[in-house]
Amino acid sequence: MNSRSARHLHGERGITLIDTIVGTALMLTVFLGITAAFQLSLDVVTNNRVRAGAIALLNERMEYLRSLSYTQIGVEGGIPAGIVPQTETVSWNGTDYTRRTSVLYSDDSADGLGVADQNGIIADYKTIRVEVSWTSRQGERSIVLVGRVSPFGVESAVSGGILTIQVVNASAVPVSDAQVDIVNTETSPAINIRTYTNTNGLVSFIGAPAASNYQITVSRPGYSTAQTYSDTAENPDPNPRHLSVVDNETTSSTFSIDVTSTKSIETYKLFELDDFVDSFNTSQFISATSSVDVVGGEAVLAGGAPYSSPGSIRSTTITPSTLIGWDSLSWQGTEPAQTAITLHVYDSSNTLIPDSELPGNSVGFTSSPVSIAGISASTYPSLRIGADLSTDDTNETPILQSWDVSYRYGPVMLPDLPFTMHGLKTIGNSPTIYKYDEDQSSGSGASITLLEVEWDTYLLSVATTTGYNLAESCDTQPEVLAPGTTQTTKLYVLPYTPNTLLVDVRGDDGALITDASVRVYDANYDETFTTSSCGQIFFDNLTAGTYSIIVSKSGYQSYSNSTLNISGASKTSVILSAL
Repeated sequence: MNSRSARHLHGERGITLIDTIVGTALMLTVFLGITAAFQLSLDVVTNNRVRAGAIALLNERMEYLRSLSYTQIGVEGGIPAGIVPQTETVSWNGTDYTRRTSVLYSDDSADGLGVADQNGIIADYKTIRVEVSWTSRQGERSIVLVGRVSPFGVESAVSGGILTIQVVNASAVPVSDAQVDIVNTETSPAINIRTYTNTNGLVSFIGAPAASNYQITVSRPGYSTAQTYSDTAENPDPNPRHLSVVDNETTSSTFSIDVTSTKSIETYKLFELDDFVDSFNTSQFISATSSVDVVGGEAVLAGGAPYSSPGSIRSTTITPSTLIGWDSLSWQGTEPAQTAITLHVYDSSNTLIPDSELPGNSVGFTSSPVSIAGISASTYPSLRIGADLSTDDTNETPILQSWDVSYRYGPVMLPDLPFTMHGLKTIGNSPTIYKYDEDQSSGSGASITLLEVEWDTYLLSVATTTGYNLAESCDTQPEVLAPGTTQTTKLYVLPYTPNTLLVDVRGDDGALITDASVRVYDANYDETFTTSSCGQIFFDNLTAGTYSIIVSKSGYQSYSNSTLNISGASKTSVILSAL
């Protein structure tokens, strides 16, 4: 076979393969279309059959009710009461239906509504509502049939009062289709109604029997619940208490429900203390020396007597991981007569920390220890320590034996921390009983997530029996949880001490201020710290008494108070006005 014939044969094979693929695709498309059309036809036929069954059940129930005398028309446990079940499951032609029936007295606008009714009778007729629902491939479906039945002749007054329930959300907007359960076992017959609010968030019952202890519960899928409460030994003054209906009067009550939220709580130990210590056994942590020798755990003026003065020594950079704040600088040394050791603190580039951050640093420090807590950890995440050694007696040298920089790092996750969480909504007075008041634990993962939490203002607290004080929380407590939101709260604790102070600092716009300098002092105590990223700072190991506080931040007017009383777990909020 020549090459031309081979190329021609290969071309024919390629065309045949493409034709096969295209043909198969077309056949598959047609087949899928026929299958879909067939399935749709089956669904239509099935739905029509099931719908026809639902219509038959609607008509059956409606005709049965109409066959009763006017006084007999009602539902079991309803207002008005009758013999028809409120809810029932009915099987028909292989399909399970749910049939719900309600009967209500209604006021006819033709003769005036409510107090404007011409004859004073507002129970003019009964409204019958029958709903049949079922589950199909497309989800739940339902059909509703509504009718009215009037009394024979002139309507007559019915005993009882009017019970009206209004359901709104957190913004006072009506909630439609909210489930309202009404129970009263003290009436005869007993009342047990489940109904749903209309588009105005209302349900209303004319002719409710005069009685006390109407128990109301309001709910909706994905929403919080609201209810009335009975008098108990634990809750002698409930709010709201069960409702009472009086003849010829209207009892109205409003209930608030809204979309639930998710709240996560994480627990941490605010910080741990650690140290950078150099005992000069090696030169590992020395970055520079001038006229100083480091030998055998001592830093001395170089060369031996007669000594040349002055000399200096500088540490390597101290950069703690997860630094929260600097704490103190201390050192050990020997200073013979006419000798001196003076320490300074530098940043990572060997620039002196300004006196505005560390008062007296430009002159230097000669007495150990020195508080460096006022140095901002965010501005100065790294420090260096320097010492000047000097002598006026060439036969003597000061001896620096070690230096130590302590600092706070963290936070560190703290598992299994017990805490209490309660909302500010109450369901009882005298004593106050909170709607939500639960003991929780952060668990082994130091974190817990609470689902379906009602919108409220929540306060989280840590009992002293845990061995800890609540040192800080992001956000500050109490904290508003809005409907339909997700919120994470971080709790930071420190080992318990009897007298503490938690300070939160805000601008006059209400925003928390970070890196504000907070000084708390009295005759025996003087500490300065800077606020964290949460705009807070915690002072512990205090003694009860009156202290002074000074709060400052660049760009803001300073705040001071010399009558700050501290006793137990104290807290104060400071507002700084912008300049």
